[in-house]
Amino acid sequence: MAPAKKRKRNEKRQHIAALILARGGSKGIRLKNIKMLAGVPLIGWVLRAALDSKQFNSVWVSTDHDEIEKVATTWGAQVHRRSPEVSKDSTCSLDAIQEFAKNHKEVDVVCNIQATSPCLHPSHLKEALELITKQGFESVFSVVRRHHFRWQEVNIGASSSSGFEVTKPLNLDPRKRPRRQDWAGELCENGSFYFTTRRLIEEGQIQGGKCAYYEMLPEYSVDIDVDIDWPVAEQRVLRFGYFGQDKLEVVRLLLCKISGCLTDGCFPISASGPEMVTVNEKDINGIRMLKQEEVDVILISSNEDLLPKGLAEKLSNMTDCQVIKLEKDIQGEVKAIMDSRKLDWKEVAYMGNDVQDVECLNLAGLSAVPTDAPVVALNAAKYSCHSAAGKGAVREFADHILLLKKKAKAQMEQNCIPGQMHSNCTEIPPVVEILN
Repeated sequence: MAPAKKRKRNEKRQHIAALILARGGSKGIRLKNIKMLAGVPLIGWVLRAALDSKQFNSVWVSTDHDEIEKVATTWGAQVHRRSPEVSKDSTCSLDAIQEFAKNHKEVDVVCNIQATSPCLHPSHLKEALELITKQGFESVFSVVRRHHFRWQEVNIGASSSSGFEVTKPLNLDPRKRPRRQDWAGELCENGSFYFTTRRLIEEGQIQGGKCAYYEMLPEYSVDIDVDIDWPVAEQRVLRFGYFGQDKLEVVRLLLCKISGCLTDGCFPISASGPEMVTVNEKDINGIRMLKQEEVDVILISSNEDLLPKGLAEKLSNMTDCQVIKLEKDIQGEVKAIMDSRKLDWKEVAYMGNDVQDVECLNLAGLSAVPTDAPVVALNAAKYSCHSAAGKGAVREFADHILLLKKKAKAQMEQNCIPGQMHSNCTEIPPVVEILN
């Protein structure tokens, strides 16, 4: 065997860890890191990308909060319980990363992934990491190209020896303003991730040594700081987010509560007539759409529901769905339905609305509640609808199921993210050596 091959075999393999910093005391948005974004906890989007990239020996969440720890472990991460000293408002990211590195001597390279970047894909992490493992860089960080004209900040109204202080252009000549297509723009950190070797971390640096950037396209460069960012980010992540490899493609059955989901749970009663309920046509169409895509739907009720007589038969005729009345042991009876169809929980979507549904909401591969559901049900569901019960919530959840199935299938069929070059393409992402 050649000496070079012997050396390679004997080399110690680097331990590369992904680390998401998720402090509980966010001032902009309370518990932002686990707030639901498009039906998924914010931190879940980046954890899914990190785990599915299969590039890391370990994936960690550094937190000081019990609820964040619970969500992190549910999504498959290990938890580093950070100390109070690095959990203050004044703590910087480097302090928390250094504490993690100090407590995990086995780690050679840390990838600090920002929880607030939900459009991160596994391929971004894989390609950026190769700059370290294959090209010898010591630190790599993500950037996005911006076409913003920058001007010097001044104190409006302040005077100087030459009169009032005026602003000056910083990156353009106003007399020769370039067209967008004629200007390459500037590279700006997008905060999505930072790869750094242990040596640099111990020296107090996240970016340093032999340093390079990894350029991400603008559509994947999403960051969330304040409430106003949330609805915009939700639309972006639905279009450009990473939905997993095959986790959601296998949904075969939706179990949907009638009272409090398909209906609004209200029953007008008069002395001269029978009880009545209303059903939204959008919800009925949503059920039909699911059945067209080979997702079976069963409508369920319980002994506690005050449904008018004959409603089950009418709904069955309208939707062409089986309607089942469950007794007290809802979880056990749902499991019996699954067993009869040879289904696992990951193949089942469940839509409920109250405390009796919590166990099924937790166990189902995909679960949802209307926006007006009690807090106990909202906390258990994987997707929180914007719509209220009887007002389109079922249709919204149906759209969500179908979108996730479509996204998961598309991502399995294509090797490249649209508009982003991968390592198996003829080009590679732009890389620049910043410092030798």
